[in-house]
Amino acid sequence: MFKSRKRQVEAVAGVDLDVRQGEIFGFLGPNGAGKTTTLRMLATLLPPSGGTARVAGCELATQPAQIRERIGYVGQAGGADREITGRTELVFQGRLYGMSTQAAGKRAAELIEMLELEGAADRKVGTYSGGQKRRLDIGLGLVHNPQLLFLDEPTTGLDPQSRARVWDEVRRMHDRGTTIFVTTHYLDEADALCDRVAIIDYGKIVAEGTPEELKRAVAGDVVTLSVAGEQDRALDLIKAQPFVREAKVENGSVHLYVDRGEVAMPAILRLLDAAHMQIVTMELHRPSLDDVFLRQTGRSLRETAA
Repeated sequence: MFKSRKRQVEAVAGVDLDVRQGEIFGFLGPNGAGKTTTLRMLATLLPPSGGTARVAGCELATQPAQIRERIGYVGQAGGADREITGRTELVFQGRLYGMSTQAAGKRAAELIEMLELEGAADRKVGTYSGGQKRRLDIGLGLVHNPQLLFLDEPTTGLDPQSRARVWDEVRRMHDRGTTIFVTTHYLDEADALCDRVAIIDYGKIVAEGTPEELKRAVAGDVVTLSVAGEQDRALDLIKAQPFVREAKVENGSVHLYVDRGEVAMPAILRLLDAAHMQIVTMELHRPSLDDVFLRQTGRSLRETAA
């Protein structure tokens, strides 16, 4: 709950999450939905005005210091100083977590190699490319080997090659057993990398599950077809079939939401053939997380990100 000049704003109103150990959990939502606020509260950077949470085995309300010892947090803006070298930043971060100078230097060297920053480590951060800086930010969050790493929009603004390298590192962290809680606008990445995702809108969770579960349950497969003659006649024939969830005519084509497209398409072909209707085009579209978001909120996450 935030106070503005004229009213109170409830930024997070209905968030109930269970993130499992060792998984990559994706947190999706438009700008202003409450993603960053939720992350900042869970990372002890923002005191919640209500509710309870248990983070890395510790109670948020009573054990914030223990939580900070066990988690890493990489914010949208990053925290590296432009005027010092990446290696110095990593060593300093290690010292903040109680490491000796020798141990911090050793850990910095490990991270520099792991994040492929050998050529940039001893240059000022201000000379880094966007991808190098983002990998350094992740390194700063990993210095103390956290159980849980929060990543807030880790690849926003990066070119495709840099984005791919950051996500390769996320995969490696996952393989090493780190639990990762990530917000992202890049739905193809969330689809490919996240074990489970939750969609937040206006401070409330509107959907949660594996990407495949959400796509199947909320969107279904989409079959688009056109026939020679009246599309409405084809629509009337098809929409009564038990495998069709929704059906409509749009832009001169019949659009169908079906349970399983690979099963529905042969059945549709047989149905229209028996009715002596000629199919001109037929396409199967597998749903994306953006389809799920669109159907849950009425708008595309890609559009809100832009």
